[in-house]
Amino acid sequence: MSDATRVPTFFIPHGGGPCFFMNWPGDPHMWDRMADFLRNMHQEVGSKPKAILVISGHWMEDEFTVMTTAQPPLIYDYYGFPPHTYELTYPAPGAPAVAQRVVDLLTAARIPVKTDSQRGYDHGVFIPFKLIYPDADIPVLQLSMKKTLDPAEHLRAGAALQQLRDEGVLIVGSGMSFHNMRGFSPAFTEPSKRFDDWLSASIAAPSAQQRDALLQEWEKAPDAKLTQPHPDHLLPLMVAAGAAGDDIGRKIFEDKVMNVVVSGYVFGGQTA
Repeated sequence: MSDATRVPTFFIPHGGGPCFFMNWPGDPHMWDRMADFLRNMHQEVGSKPKAILVISGHWMEDEFTVMTTAQPPLIYDYYGFPPHTYELTYPAPGAPAVAQRVVDLLTAARIPVKTDSQRGYDHGVFIPFKLIYPDADIPVLQLSMKKTLDPAEHLRAGAALQQLRDEGVLIVGSGMSFHNMRGFSPAFTEPSKRFDDWLSASIAAPSAQQRDALLQEWEKAPDAKLTQPHPDHLLPLMVAAGAAGDDIGRKIFEDKVMNVVVSGYVFGGQTA
């Protein structure tokens, strides 16, 4: 498969809980720009993928674990939201055959991997993908993060999976470039911008080697621990970056939400 038809990889923001499907208190338009970005993301993807592999900020295991569920249920892993948000649906089929391919590639790279035949889609998957591919007609599977949250391990796992892009699989890290639940205030506007500037420059580094070296040292970035005190919503980026191979990343979305800067990125793609 040529570079022009290789599927790009992404790191996307998935918002706050079921934010796109409710009236947000205080500002009903808070999430409009992010929702519009997600609705139009298919244009950056290009041709409809054969399957989608998602690494969500809401699934961690002792070892990398692959969902093999054929018809995944939904996990409503958010709390205190309106009743109708616990009735949202996203009936996309699972992808057991792709799951086995993920297992084989990780195993070949000598990365320990487990499987989970009961796992459902958490909200880091079904909330954004209800906007990205609302017909739910593309098979979707998840790969967990590893509880170590070691960036080097996640970059290596992504690198082991990059061949999937030549097989029509869309790899998406779903998290938030800012994720401090106590930090959505004006005091965090400038720290979030400093970290975002560093992250965007690192992702756009002129070589994959430079990019990966910077991402491995993300904790040294300006205001890193203020923006990501527990980096479960940042580590999905590492898998997407690892799977990018030599493709240079670029920012494709930026917004200020609840006083902080939040961004989205692509590696490869139509205009790379």
